[in-house]
Amino acid sequence: MRRSARPATGDQEEPAVLTATNPFTGGYTPVDGEVTAFDLPVTGTLPAELTGRYLRNGPNGMRPEDLRARHLFAGYAMVHGVRLRDGRAKWYRNRLVRSAVIANALGERARPGAAPRIFDVAPNTHVIGHGGRTYALVEGGYRPYELSYEIETVGASDFCGTLPEGFAAHPKTDPATGELHAITWQRDSAVLRHLVVSAAGEVVRAVDVPVPHRPVVHDMALTRDHVVLLDLSASVDQRVNLERATYPAVWDESRPARIGLLPRAGGEVRWFEVEPCFVFHTLNAYEDGDRVVVDVVRYPRMFTGGALTDQSRPTLDRWLVDTVSGRVVESRLDDRPQEFPAVSPAVVGGPHRYGYSTVATDLLRHLADTEGLDALPPEAAGDALIKHDLGRQTATVRRFGAGRYAGETSFVPREGARAEDDGYLLTFVHDPDRGASDLVVLSAEDFTGDPVATVHLPVRVPTGFHGSWIPDEG
Repeated sequence: MRRSARPATGDQEEPAVLTATNPFTGGYTPVDGEVTAFDLPVTGTLPAELTGRYLRNGPNGMRPEDLRARHLFAGYAMVHGVRLRDGRAKWYRNRLVRSAVIANALGERARPGAAPRIFDVAPNTHVIGHGGRTYALVEGGYRPYELSYEIETVGASDFCGTLPEGFAAHPKTDPATGELHAITWQRDSAVLRHLVVSAAGEVVRAVDVPVPHRPVVHDMALTRDHVVLLDLSASVDQRVNLERATYPAVWDESRPARIGLLPRAGGEVRWFEVEPCFVFHTLNAYEDGDRVVVDVVRYPRMFTGGALTDQSRPTLDRWLVDTVSGRVVESRLDDRPQEFPAVSPAVVGGPHRYGYSTVATDLLRHLADTEGLDALPPEAAGDALIKHDLGRQTATVRRFGAGRYAGETSFVPREGARAEDDGYLLTFVHDPDRGASDLVVLSAEDFTGDPVATVHLPVRVPTGFHGSWIPDEG
């Protein structure tokens, strides 16, 4: 195992309690240094068909005195990765993404395309593979950073000179075409931009949609015929960012919340009003005749900075958009607090029966502290995964046990899958007994059964944001 010497980040074997003044505690306590380890021990049997990398991005506080440390969403980016091949766990690596600030702090040269440090934002939100390349992503109009196969930083990317400005944190891949769709927003612009990136990795379409209220947009959804836009009850406010050194968003219930359907073939966006709310993440969306089904994790309020009612917790909800009448019927699918919803990549944009989400305790507690959400209910005390069977309107909870916090899960279809849930779920799970983390591989069909395999990592992986399974090409 190789451990690189890096500036101290205050790593702790037993993380402290998460607070609003220092979000980088609890499960988010940073790790100190970069680690490379080979031939990791495995319990169980890794499926030989899992050939590729499981990568996960998230904030890793670096210098406590830095103003960015005041909000979790502004933490420096660290990508964690495990490579699987031939039924073995070949390596684990964690690397800070070398944005301008990080490269300077480490005494390294700036990477190609890096913005000046005053405009530098670490791409700490997501990591994906597309067009044979690996990208670390963040929203707000900033460019992605390309990473090597071993997750070293190559530099800021403009998709071979085709990206007009910044990119997004939550693009969606169309399984039928291989195209990548994204909704981007710039902090100084009153438009949303729909970008289409070809399977080869070049922007081939850019459509601007005016949004005078400057909404904060973290995610989007894709259907066969439409791109689903979110213009909800949180707006960008740079004054808040400058005064409080926090995420530049404010709650604004004075204007209607709405969702938009932008035709993928071209044409004007249609807007449909919904009850005031905020959505970080969509589960999926699809067409059902003249209706469009949009499943989301919905917060009745967000970014208020004050106490709220007990209805402020995130729940899995459904918007049923009637494109003939113009009305939206809103319903509750699951009232347990949850986040990071996911479906099989094979059904993105089409009908789905199954969905998976995470009871991410530390994230919800962070939002409770910093955004004014109420105390969490008892069922959020232990981290778990939830499998939703939306066809039968049931849900199954898989608990990992006290102290074993889990991250977002990624669904990997089995080769020759015969059912929507015929595949694997991959997630990092903290093991308090070892003071380190595991990559747990579950059967999506046998959701509560013994893990298919558990890869034991040499270090702790902090609670983070989003990740992807990126299969090897060829």
